[in-house]
Amino acid sequence: MKALITASLLLTATCLAQLCLVPPSLAQETVPQIAFDSVPDFPKLPDGMNFGEVPGVAVNSKGHVFVFTRSNSASGPAYAPTAAQLLEFTAEGDFIREIGKGLYAWAFAHSVRIDKDDNIWAIDKGSDMIVKFNPAGRVQWVFGRRKESPDGAKPWEHVNPPLPPIDGLFREPTDIAWDSRGNTYISDGYINSRIAKFDAHGQWVKSWGEPGTGPGQFHLPHAIAIDNNDNVYVGDRSNHRIQVFDTDGKFLRMFSIDVPPDLTTRAVYGNTPSGERLSQVIGAPNAICITPGPNQVMFVGETTFPGRIFKVALDGKVLGVIGKSGRELKEFSGAHGLACPSENLIYAAETANWRVQKLILH
Repeated sequence: MKALITASLLLTATCLAQLCLVPPSLAQETVPQIAFDSVPDFPKLPDGMNFGEVPGVAVNSKGHVFVFTRSNSASGPAYAPTAAQLLEFTAEGDFIREIGKGLYAWAFAHSVRIDKDDNIWAIDKGSDMIVKFNPAGRVQWVFGRRKESPDGAKPWEHVNPPLPPIDGLFREPTDIAWDSRGNTYISDGYINSRIAKFDAHGQWVKSWGEPGTGPGQFHLPHAIAIDNNDNVYVGDRSNHRIQVFDTDGKFLRMFSIDVPPDLTTRAVYGNTPSGERLSQVIGAPNAICITPGPNQVMFVGETTFPGRIFKVALDGKVLGVIGKSGRELKEFSGAHGLACPSENLIYAAETANWRVQKLILH
């Protein structure tokens, strides 16, 4: 018993020295499977219309569902098409309208979010832009600037040392969130590896983060969400963790999800990861949403494989697992975007499966 206590103390000391937490799967005996249904034939598209890859989904105060899809690309060249459409549906899935048809910022859809005033925000990875629409669908603000063809526009390259970030400009941004004072936080993800902050008037405040693996550093900040206490949660996808900050960018803590997958499942496309690669993708946060209300929980979408969705307490404890990898309803190929208007209702946007699933949890 004495040896066991000593070993436990050594493990705790090591973990504290590395500013880490014991993975939730090791801190609890079991992680239950959550029973749920997926609403069939949701949403309803006009005749002859289909989604492309679906990276983003959001819900407004009326329950309307907004889908950001990489479709509308048939007329472009094979290697550089315009792949972005923003569509609105009723809560029952009936098509309402297309927002920003042919918009100058549309290049490669990444995520969509709705703020407390029902403004619609679209994050376009291809144009390096974030566009704010009012509820009527008119452009209000734009952040960032797309590359121009006369400037020799081409995709960003991952260079070493990294390109220095520039205030107010973005390189492949990924997601957006707001605190209780209306400040805006943008995860500037694939190249700059930072979080950018603007005030409620759209003025630049600051940024924090840089490429790396230490606390406060990022290796692809892919998702961001903020709770009622203004804690900022950043899905640091390639570092296999979620980091938590205050609104000034002070590192508070971090946690990881390490729930073993169903090894009978296979990836929807590509080789099914195994060994070290599997350990890297388990629980890697592809998408994050936090429920409203006084008793908040988080839902986290895993990468393409194992492809599950997790219900997580805000302290990082995994409360349940939803679904598994696959193409059928109630299966996923990585939830790239999540919207959770309540603890029992989730919308999951999938890139590889070209769809949105409306999930009812029991």
